[in-house]
This record gives sequence, C-alpha cells and structure tokens, in this order.
Amino acid sequence: MTIARKLQDYIDSEGVAYDTVDHHRTATTSQSARAAHVPGSRLAKSVVVHHEMGYVLAVVPSTHRIELSTLQSIMNKRLGLASEEEVSSLFADCDIGAVPPIGSAYDVPMILDESLGDASDVYFEGGDHKTLVHVTGPNFRSLMKDAQVARFSHLP
Repeated sequence: MTIARKLQDYIDSEGVAYDTVDHHRTATTSQSARAAHVPGSRLAKSVVVHHEMGYVLAVVPSTHRIELSTLQSIMNKRLGLASEEEVSSLFADCDIGAVPPIGSAYDVPMILDESLGDASDVYFEGGDHKTLVHVTGPNFRSLMKDAQVARFSHLP
C-alpha cells in the first residue's frame, strides 16, 4: 500500500509537497521511526479519543505519552480512547494503528501537542504499517492549520 487515498487527495488538494519513506512492517510508531531511520521526536503519532460530542485526533511525537487528564482539562470534556471499531469506521481506508494525524482529510477535529510546533521536518503514518509520509515542518503546520495547539504530552 502507498498512502491512504483520502489522505493523499487532501494533501494534494492543499498543494503540499511530500515524499514517502517505506520500511518493513511495524506494529508501533516507535518501531516505525527506528525502521525508517527517522527521529522519534519528529514522527507524529495519532491517538483517537472520543467524547460525548464525537471524536478528536490527539497528535503527539511518537516519543511522548498523552496526559489524558491534561487533555480533558484543555478540552473541558470527558475523554476516552476510541475503540478499534470506532477508529476503523472513521479512518476506513487506513489500517488499525496507522492513523495519519491529518484529521482534516477525515473530518475529524485535531489537537496538536505544541512540542511538534517547531520541528523542521515531520513524518507520520500514511495509513498502513509500512509507509511514512514526510513533509517539511512548515508544510506540516499548514496541514494542521485547523488544529488546536496545546501542551498535553510528556516523555515517559
């Protein structure tokens, strides 16, 4: 698989240049970073959370863990992790666990951890477990223009 069709269509419609980095199949974003030889701090990890009004895509570096209580305070909503069934219905053209952080391509609101705000390059899952998408930092921030930005993660 290359990158998910909805993601590719959205990136193309935004006029953003990107390339892809193929790697052997991995199960986690941290493994993907190692397999693709990219810094984990520049690999954006997506976590789908739900609340009473719908869903939000929380985006953090793959080296970080989400502080759910902090995220709940920022959003002023009770949050929980979305189930695999919920994720697969929202991101139907993506493999489970390979959700891209570009929620705008899927009509899912995003919240971006500010620790990714000044990265010069950003990588993210393209919808499968074997392909990363690579964009410049400014292009990533352009793709995330609709995201709320806050600090809600930490290094483990």
